[in-house]
Amino acid sequence: MKSRALPTLLAAAAIVAFMACLPLWGDDPIIAVGINLLAWVALSASWLIFSGLTGYISLGHAVFYGIGAYVTALLWLSVPMWASVAAGGVAAALLALVAGYPCLRVRGPYFVMLTFGLSQFVKFVVIEIETALQIGGRLIIGAPPIEIIYLLFLAMATAAVVLLAVIRYSRFGSGLRAIQSDEVAAETIGVPTVKYKIVAFAISAIVPGLVGGIMLMRSGYLEPDTIFDPTVSLTMICIAVIGGGNTPATALLGSLFLVGLSETLWVRFPLVYMILLGCLLITFVLAVPQGLLGLLAPLRHRLESRGAN
Repeated sequence: MKSRALPTLLAAAAIVAFMACLPLWGDDPIIAVGINLLAWVALSASWLIFSGLTGYISLGHAVFYGIGAYVTALLWLSVPMWASVAAGGVAAALLALVAGYPCLRVRGPYFVMLTFGLSQFVKFVVIEIETALQIGGRLIIGAPPIEIIYLLFLAMATAAVVLLAVIRYSRFGSGLRAIQSDEVAAETIGVPTVKYKIVAFAISAIVPGLVGGIMLMRSGYLEPDTIFDPTVSLTMICIAVIGGGNTPATALLGSLFLVGLSETLWVRFPLVYMILLGCLLITFVLAVPQGLLGLLAPLRHRLESRGAN
């Protein structure tokens, strides 16, 4: 087991080292692409912690991203930068704990609709608050340079992937996968399903809250319509479907593929990009349900067998 894990750990360390050196030789546009990639790796890994392991498909993770950005904006320049971002993560986790219990009492499409409704509800509450305060938007002054923001995203992506790996292979993760397989049977054999679901929901909300706060520093401006965009949740699902499975490699492969496609087509052909994205999703769901990870599995098995020989 250790011999099989060693190449994976070495490859992961090499990837992190390469990404850490990117600001040394890359110009601002390349660093911006790296930020985009790392942000989606972190967000998709956090989504997989809950939805990937339990099978409860959440369309509400955009609300955690948005609330993290909003709390960071409210506290900006009032407290240290790191404290405002951390407060955004804590606020996202608290929102997940409060909303998790009623939302997680239902399953299937009802849960999907509830999480989407929660995201939209919080979005319009924030819009009403900003309108009442006669604030059209919030400007973020004194944000760190792009190199520092990039390193923060690298730390977030690394932490999110490690967290997903630790939870997936822990006893807690086994309980979450049991919920996905058969929740009633899992509860019968003693898995505290309600507790596990709420804890996983709260943990998976922390990373989007932190990412939202850091991304706010990158954009320099807060607009409620943008930070609570449901496309954030949909993109997380796209990455999971394209990557395949619920492993750290799912987040890495799916994000790399989607960001590569986005950077290639989005700037010049946004309509074509959305059409292609929809076609890819349909193709992966119908023809390749195992995703990129499943397609690469035979190659991995051949390499492992050669290494064993």
